[in-house]
Amino acid sequence: MSQWEIRMSNSKKVPYFFHNETKQSVWDAPASLSEEEIKGLPGYEYLINNGNPHAGQVRASHLLIKHKDSRRPSSWKEQNITRTKEEAIAILREHQAAINGSTDKFTELASEHSDCSSHTHGGDLGWFGRGQMQKPFEDAAYGLKVGEISDVISSDSGVHLVLRTA
Repeated sequence: MSQWEIRMSNSKKVPYFFHNETKQSVWDAPASLSEEEIKGLPGYEYLINNGNPHAGQVRASHLLIKHKDSRRPSSWKEQNITRTKEEAIAILREHQAAINGSTDKFTELASEHSDCSSHTHGGDLGWFGRGQMQKPFEDAAYGLKVGEISDVISSDSGVHLVLRTA
């Protein structure tokens, strides 16, 4: 097994090769490594994504309101959610009006009112790529510009407002 790994330079923001045993670091791939070995190194994503480990991904937060027809009609706030989808949308519309485009207000309301466990992080779901979220949610997140908030989105989980953060 190779002692090499690929790391990201803090100063130049470009990938480099680091040998764990000798602590040697070099910009170019060591001649002793085959192309196949390089592909198997820890940190290889830095090379293929031009130094961006999140290439092709987005980061988003959401405010989720579940309803009785959600795939799991319970949350950290309510053991058994009985509201209708229409009632959930009405609640979300009230939050949408209060948010009025403010990302700070979005985070505040997601922390207080979202039925998702991500409420503990202001609704932040972290980085995700295509195929990792339900299609309506994914389409909304990828369709937004950074800092933009979606209209009401419906998925199997419930109804959401989505904030693209990166």
